[in-house]
Amino acid sequence: MAKYSGPSLDVAFSALGDATRRGILRSLSWGEASVSQLARPFGVSLPTIHKHLRVLERAGFIAHEKRGRVRHVRLAQVGRQCKGRPRFELSPMREVKDWIAQFEAHWEDRLQRLKQQVESDL
Repeated sequence: MAKYSGPSLDVAFSALGDATRRGILRSLSWGEASVSQLARPFGVSLPTIHKHLRVLERAGFIAHEKRGRVRHVRLAQVGRQCKGRPRFELSPMREVKDWIAQFEAHWEDRLQRLKQQVESDL
């Protein structure tokens, strides 16, 4: 059965539990954006977007940099660039994926056995 993971998994699921935050991550998968660019599709105030960004940053999904008066947000990176491309920190997402994979493996086995049973009955 599923193993219990610590508080970091709880933080990651909490961050991913909101549609606006998932939308922000989807937008950032295309590249860096300013806070106002991220807020535009959601029709919410900048303070509301800032709250969502704090949750995503605490969970390790994003990082930000202030240039002049503009705050630029990107997916969190780790290490140096590899072949001119930044390496992205996927540990929060990987932890969620690994947790879900435990259930996927369980159900894959059961469905495979069901398929064999149905085929043998034919």
